[in-house]
Amino acid sequence: MTTLAPGTDTLTRDALAVLQPGFTGTSAPSWLLRRLGEGLTSVGLFGRNIASPDQLAALTAQLRAERDDVLVAIDEEGGDVTRLEVRTGSSFPGNHALGAVDDVALTESVARELGRRLAACGVNLNWAPSADINSDPGNPVIGVRSFGADTDLVARHTAAYVRGLQSAGVAACTKHFPGHGDTAVDSHHALPRIDAGLPLLDSRELAPFRAAVAAGTRAVMSAHILVPALDPDRPATLSRRVLTGLLREELGFDGLIVTDGMEMQAISATYGIERGSVLAIAAGADAICVGGGLADEATVLRLRDALVTAVRTGELPEERLADAAARVRSLASWTATTPTGPGAPDGSSAPVPASASAADGPEIGLVAARRALTVTRGEHYAPLTEAPYVAALTPVANIAVGDETPWGVAAELRRALPGTETGSFTGEGAGAEVLAAAGSRRVVAVVRDAHRHAWMAEALDTLVTARPDTVVVEMGVPQAPPRGALHVATHGAARVCGLAAAEAITGA
Repeated sequence: MTTLAPGTDTLTRDALAVLQPGFTGTSAPSWLLRRLGEGLTSVGLFGRNIASPDQLAALTAQLRAERDDVLVAIDEEGGDVTRLEVRTGSSFPGNHALGAVDDVALTESVARELGRRLAACGVNLNWAPSADINSDPGNPVIGVRSFGADTDLVARHTAAYVRGLQSAGVAACTKHFPGHGDTAVDSHHALPRIDAGLPLLDSRELAPFRAAVAAGTRAVMSAHILVPALDPDRPATLSRRVLTGLLREELGFDGLIVTDGMEMQAISATYGIERGSVLAIAAGADAICVGGGLADEATVLRLRDALVTAVRTGELPEERLADAAARVRSLASWTATTPTGPGAPDGSSAPVPASASAADGPEIGLVAARRALTVTRGEHYAPLTEAPYVAALTPVANIAVGDETPWGVAAELRRALPGTETGSFTGEGAGAEVLAAAGSRRVVAVVRDAHRHAWMAEALDTLVTARPDTVVVEMGVPQAPPRGALHVATHGAARVCGLAAAEAITGA
């Protein structure tokens, strides 16, 4: 077990234990290693920390050399939100594609294989799955991160994902409690509000979380949303009624409660991260996620000192902080003693569970992406046999997805049809710009959530009217009616979704 630095008092150790900070770089900075020796128990990884599987394994080994039971967390949903493959696109389709297939055994197999890859790199806590119901199709932050709009479907796939991920020895962190799907505001930018009444919340939003708790999810992540029916004054992350009264007492969840990123504007712009962190722990949260945007030692020390001061002034009960720290250490102990991957205490790999599908394996992501396609052929359909012009009608990426991860079908079509050209277009007049750039080439228009962007719908109108043989690939939530000579809905923009779409377009 880790030897704590001499002179580190219990209160300070507990304050450090509840933090899940990030950092910059592909190796651990000296300040982070030092704080691990003083009681820090968790570290959050993001795309900026990952260059390759071997590098990631070396990084996590470096962390474990300082603290053998460290929780190494990551936001690896697969699909559009990937950190392992941030520069290439994910080998796994996201939730919406899995929901479109609606095969819980497939979902469990995909989550298990993703978990194996995380465990092989030394990652043992995944901030996934998203259990949000995409009840508002205009939602700017959830979308394809949700299994769908049907409550029962989302519930059964959330449970399957939890089972699959944890069968690989990686703790699941089901999010965003009590449900972020029925919002039109992104909590990265402002505080969303859900005005649904208690009966609807109980029957809709909470059902997937009940399923996750029943499936044994080791952690739950709170949402920075205001739900007046539950608490008219404070967002869920800071609400004792939501975290303790509802999640702990009513739903019976006894695992780790993690906050969403405290630097998000819904909290930082209204309460500040220090005040917000104190209120979150007081409300019943056990771990403070911070580091997506704030990733330095100064932030860690500010939050540590804010928690210590709050205890000493009587604002935060010392036993509440101690309980939170104990829950963090309990999960760290579970991950450290779960035999899976090269990070296991004995270096062994876990056996394949008896429930594993025969389709389990490294190609399960592509198998799932192919099954998730919805292909609609129009009257002008003809197979694509010559190099086309691929026009990506590109919306602004939400922060959870980021703009560094490639998406689309151009790379795969270039491999299949050498000479394929491509361009990115946005805003009013995009359709005419595409036509001018494409010349005589056949157009493949790639969109994301065409129903949410008037300029995108107008561009498709222009393209399909002028060029009826246009192929349309929808890589978001397919709400708009199919159009074009061929319409392919992938239900997500992961790399494997693009490959499956390219196969459909070329008839491969």
